[in-house]
Amino acid sequence: MTSGNIEKEVVSNHSGSPQPFTFHPVDRLSRRSSMTPGKKLQGLVAATITPMTPDGQINLSVIRQYVDYLVSEQNVKNVFVNGTTGEGLSLNIQERKQLAEEWVCQGKDKLDHVIIHVGALSLPESQELARHAAAIGASGIAVIAPFFFKPTNKDELIAFLQQVASEAPAVPFYYYHIPPLTGVKVCVEELLDGIKEWIPTFQGVKFSDTDLLDLAQCINKNEREQFAFLYGVDEQLLSALAIGADGAVGSFSLGNFSTLSSN
Repeated sequence: MTSGNIEKEVVSNHSGSPQPFTFHPVDRLSRRSSMTPGKKLQGLVAATITPMTPDGQINLSVIRQYVDYLVSEQNVKNVFVNGTTGEGLSLNIQERKQLAEEWVCQGKDKLDHVIIHVGALSLPESQELARHAAAIGASGIAVIAPFFFKPTNKDELIAFLQQVASEAPAVPFYYYHIPPLTGVKVCVEELLDGIKEWIPTFQGVKFSDTDLLDLAQCINKNEREQFAFLYGVDEQLLSALAIGADGAVGSFSLGNFSTLSSN
């Protein structure tokens, strides 16, 4: 997403058993989600970049302008924060928390969904970020597969995801599937078989892979579950929509998809 003012100020980027869940209050933010409760995640979801100052610090001061630009000029009311576009895994935990807080705060009464990516190589760090997202009122969390010591099968991947999701037991959970970066090639169709038994809050997938056959099988076999399937490869978005994807998460560099955002 680019525009004159936003581009000038924002575009510089930063190059076992679950434990009991507890809230950690955060100033300025309600524990309840300030977004649209119960509304399915669909249409366009902006993968937000991380605004930086010239000296390499995160620039929280432009998040309000960023939100207003997305809503007023692009008709986009859903965001995916601290993901690949935002270089979340290159940020430290405190920076990720600050960004999450600011997006939730500035998105109140403006955005329908603020999804916070809480994935990390360290399980405890991912769990900490999940608890934080719940405490600040995020409308959903997403988790990438760990990609150094990789899960080699469905059961190992589900075990990791479940231990993160259990730290935010009232927050919708999304799996962030991006095998070109993680190297974790567990088919999503296989992963979703019985997923609700392990993760009751599971709501869908950010599907960032070119395997449209896997995506189509996911959509066809899980119609009753009403999962959200958001596609994450801009170049193949139209093909994904043709086979039933609910929308897209990305930068949408190919052009203006305002028609999709309005549906």
